[in-house]
Amino acid sequence: MMDQAALLRQKMQGQVQITCKTIAVVSGKGGVGKSNFTTNFSLALAELKQRVLIVDMDLGMGNIHILLGKTARNSLTNYLQGECSIQEIIHHDDENLDFIAGGSGMSSLLRWSDFMFERLIFAFNELQKNYDFILFDMGAGATEWSLQFIMSVDDVVVVSTTEPTSVTDAYSMMKYIHNKDQDKNFHLICNRAFSAEEGLNTLARLKTTMSRFLVKEVSELGVILEDIHVRKAINQQVPYKRLYPNCVASRAISEIAERYLYNDGTQTVQVVETNQFLSKLKGLFSKGRS
Repeated sequence: MMDQAALLRQKMQGQVQITCKTIAVVSGKGGVGKSNFTTNFSLALAELKQRVLIVDMDLGMGNIHILLGKTARNSLTNYLQGECSIQEIIHHDDENLDFIAGGSGMSSLLRWSDFMFERLIFAFNELQKNYDFILFDMGAGATEWSLQFIMSVDDVVVVSTTEPTSVTDAYSMMKYIHNKDQDKNFHLICNRAFSAEEGLNTLARLKTTMSRFLVKEVSELGVILEDIHVRKAINQQVPYKRLYPNCVASRAISEIAERYLYNDGTQTVQVVETNQFLSKLKGLFSKGRS
């Protein structure tokens, strides 16, 4: 693999364009531990020497900074409104992990001005130069805005529990996205399962349903068992991967990160001709505001 200096020289000479992987983490309903998964999954990727940025898209109710035990003076909303620079909304958590808080006030595409749209595109264009992964922690459930935004990303990680309503809602969300974009990549997580068998059965049920009714293959990333250390870590506002690195949930999240990273092939530098994420995002906003 090229070293960072070589990559920088080629980039400045216009010989190579490097793009990061964009991931939307979603759930069909609230209360499944989606944001907690995003936080610890990002930390696990960072521990694997990946440069990771979390963008909290649960606007108005974001809690990524709380789970990390950090304060966020400026948010994505502040930046879009022209109140601060990109650098002022990037908060550092660890050597390879940064995050951007969501703020509030941009729940509808129709409320976006040309100024805000241009700042958003500029921000993501700049941010993709500095990270291997950008994870968007989407709000629970489905809104027209969030579902349209999800269409722009490379991969979608779907977090469900074993509860029937959670499984049904997860399938409904994937069905909607698939009907809009049949090439979208889905990765399944079963969180808070009481046993490995229960979790694996849940993943198999979702995978089989997608294959049977939508003729769509999805990947099973793994199962995270119910673990008292998770609640303890939340109460202390420290990611369980950091506070209890050897607990059941931490071992599971490490395995999931390795499975995604190495099976997905994103540990190598990607050379691309176009930036699909930004192209799709531009199309989304042009359509949403027309």
